[in-house]
Amino acid sequence: MIKLQDLIHHDGSQRYVKRISAGQFELYLKVPSELKVERVLIRTVRDGEPVFLDTRKQSSSNFEIYSCTISIHNPRTNYRWFLGGGEIKYGWLNQAGWQSTDISDVNDFVLTPYKPIPNWAKQSVVYQIFPDRFARSNTSYELPKWAIPRDWSQWPEGASENTSSEYFGGDFWGVIKRLDYLSDLGINTLYFTPFFKAGSIHRYDAATFDEVDPLLGGNEALIALVDAAHKRGMRVIGDITLNHSGRTHEWFIKAKSGEEPYREFYTFDENLPTGYECWLGVPSLPKFNYKSETLRDKLISGRDSVIKRWLREPYNLDGWRVDVANMSGRLRELDLTHEIAQITRRAIEDEGSEKILIAEHNHDACADLNGDGWHGNMNYTGFRNPVWNWLIQESMSTFQPVKHGNFAKLDGVETVKVIREFTSRQPFETYSASWNLLSSHDSARVRSIVGSHELHRVAIALAMTLPGTPMIFAGDEIGEEGLWGEDSRSPFPWERESEWDMKLRVLYKELITIRRSSDALAEGGLQWLSIAPEHLVFVRESNQERILVVSVRSSSRVRLSLNDLGARNFEVLSGHTPALIEGSMVFNLGTPNFSIVRLK
Repeated sequence: MIKLQDLIHHDGSQRYVKRISAGQFELYLKVPSELKVERVLIRTVRDGEPVFLDTRKQSSSNFEIYSCTISIHNPRTNYRWFLGGGEIKYGWLNQAGWQSTDISDVNDFVLTPYKPIPNWAKQSVVYQIFPDRFARSNTSYELPKWAIPRDWSQWPEGASENTSSEYFGGDFWGVIKRLDYLSDLGINTLYFTPFFKAGSIHRYDAATFDEVDPLLGGNEALIALVDAAHKRGMRVIGDITLNHSGRTHEWFIKAKSGEEPYREFYTFDENLPTGYECWLGVPSLPKFNYKSETLRDKLISGRDSVIKRWLREPYNLDGWRVDVANMSGRLRELDLTHEIAQITRRAIEDEGSEKILIAEHNHDACADLNGDGWHGNMNYTGFRNPVWNWLIQESMSTFQPVKHGNFAKLDGVETVKVIREFTSRQPFETYSASWNLLSSHDSARVRSIVGSHELHRVAIALAMTLPGTPMIFAGDEIGEEGLWGEDSRSPFPWERESEWDMKLRVLYKELITIRRSSDALAEGGLQWLSIAPEHLVFVRESNQERILVVSVRSSSRVRLSLNDLGARNFEVLSGHTPALIEGSMVFNLGTPNFSIVRLK
């Protein structure tokens, strides 16, 4: 059964935070009447000093609703709820949940005055494409010397000297031919890894920011792709490296020769083995120097900057994902990352209010997510890692996706603790705008991690229902496998449809339809109801609807009172159908499964 204190609830969604004006909000807290709370206050901080605000109370049959008007005094305004008296005596509610002891400010709720992410992005399901491996056209291209041709039916070599040179021949014309497949799946946002001309098939070593790689069909193919996608109601996101260029980049070639202003775009140091700063010591990736105002102008802020130019006609990209955003502008004692995020946000907003900006940061991104820079983050730590750790198959318990540390199998309580650890120190708007990925071109695939169709089902149900934008790596929907980045970048098996996990693809399509049609899943809040080693239960709630999600990794029995949930009835949208026994929903699951229910 649900504990009453777990029903005390507030979050950063529109149901509990009503914007009155740009700098003023009305906050709401829901408290079970049975707790007989005697006093509720808001504790906020103004110019570093704690301030307590009185609240107003409205009573109902099962819950008391407390409200308070609060103004944004500082750009990042922290607050939490104090509750005293009655059955609970003393405690706080912050983004990490109910706290019965005194706490620090680190997990407080956060208000900011900045523009929220565009509405279309809240309704998005993102599909990530590594262009060389998704789909080919019949176009013949002249290959550069570094390219090593491969047959589409081959598997990438993986960790070898050929890793970045294996050319399978996917291009943008090929993607256009497969847009109907993506539209049928329900995808409405495409995210492409870099498309600029480069010295590798990965293209994070850009040789220019002025030209789409001819191997992908050039500028003409990108223009045609974006136009075709837009006609189908799809958005298109590009990938940009603000941390570095390639060493064959025209700017770096001029910089090495001493030509100004390009010399100041990079940091040259004769004491370094390479003679210049580069990404993690990799010579092919010289690092940008953001002390240079000219670099900022040319790459980000200027009228014809790289960031802005590709967002407008004739290219019309709908936003950017920023590679290694956590390192951009950081070098020893220099830390300009927050400033770079801010000016990049302003740059895309200059091109219209409908553009988005997503950062790549694969560990603790909280300090970089203040609401005034990146709209959101690729949520490795607050979503992918804990979900992997909960569902990982036993044989993968010593799996090392990175050089340091193994993935450990966690129970449900530990899993939610990790999710809260990495999501409760940022504005809810930023958390809910981040991308919930289960796999990417830089990681193992979820199917290889969990090891079964059944657990894969549970994983994708979580991706579609927890706060955040679901992101699917091309091929995950048919059960493709891979144990590390390059191993996961296998060509899409269009000619081997008989090998696809078609039941999984049907489920992906079903869940995408639910996700895109649900107001609660798009922008509703999150309330954890029951957390146990083998199951996770939560509610997503908006002003329009409430969605209950039950996820089970093995065998579990969950009983939920409709009265405690404030519901009279329910509708199963996907997954297991619970029994209705004496006013309670009873989920009796003996195998990995999930249930998505609309409460009425």
